[in-house]
Amino acid sequence: MTSEFSSDRRLERALISLRGLAVGDALGSQFFVPANYPLLMRRELPAGPWQWTDDTEMACSVVAVLAAHHRIDQDALARSFAQRHDFDRGYGPAVNRLLRLVREGADWRELAATLFNGQGSWGNGAAMRIAPLGAWYADDPEQATHQAEISAYPTHQHREAVVGAMAVAAAAALVGAPAGPPTPAELLDGVVALVPKSAVGAGLRRARDMLDYADAATVAAVLGCGRRTSAHDTVPFALWSAARALGDYEQAFWTTAQVGGDVDTTCAIVGGVLAAGWSGTPPEAWAEQTEALPEWVPASV
Repeated sequence: MTSEFSSDRRLERALISLRGLAVGDALGSQFFVPANYPLLMRRELPAGPWQWTDDTEMACSVVAVLAAHHRIDQDALARSFAQRHDFDRGYGPAVNRLLRLVREGADWRELAATLFNGQGSWGNGAAMRIAPLGAWYADDPEQATHQAEISAYPTHQHREAVVGAMAVAAAAALVGAPAGPPTPAELLDGVVALVPKSAVGAGLRRARDMLDYADAATVAAVLGCGRRTSAHDTVPFALWSAARALGDYEQAFWTTAQVGGDVDTTCAIVGGVLAAGWSGTPPEAWAEQTEALPEWVPASV
């Protein structure tokens, strides 16, 4: 790694991405409320404040572990996930059980490996939380993908879930690169080059081929938008949406949210990736309506 960044500057970048992730998560989650659906169609904001979900809570643990260890320590990350676990934040039942058992002293390695008949979870949970890690490693996309892979295993051990996390971290690192943001095609080409062969990778290649499509609903119909909550049904569309609106958080959010699906997660991914690039931060008025990050998130290293 050849970095001009101090640890404090890395943390600063990760926190900016984390706040972008939190706004996308919190605002996106408001559109699961049926009364707010007409507002979504008109691109109007619901009344605040907006509470974030498990996406942000787990992303906060990722940032806290990076600040403490300057890398991903899997045991520390699993402990943080378990100790900070708030059942009411919208976790899936398998992860709820896993984190409860870890908190009671069980080994996360055994628990995560036995999920779903020993296949491991291929859900989008490892991807939804990881954009701030990509911002931390904005000078080294290869290291971002490596550390993202490590970060997935405490909860998600299916290869597709792991590759989904790698792809989102790679995208955030490329968007936040010191040389400046890539073009949309460069972003998706760069991510494809950094992830192994997989269904997620195949979806990303289809997303690259669809960059000229203006109709997000059509793209979502082809790529998926998280309705199955799997990594390969979530990550390609989220990164297509991010690539199409680099530097324009507001446009990216509405494009992502209006197709439906797992809106808090797709918008969390898009928000974290765009905010990794500094100029892609959310509107201040949106940030003000979003629940504050927890006090245990470090402000310095």
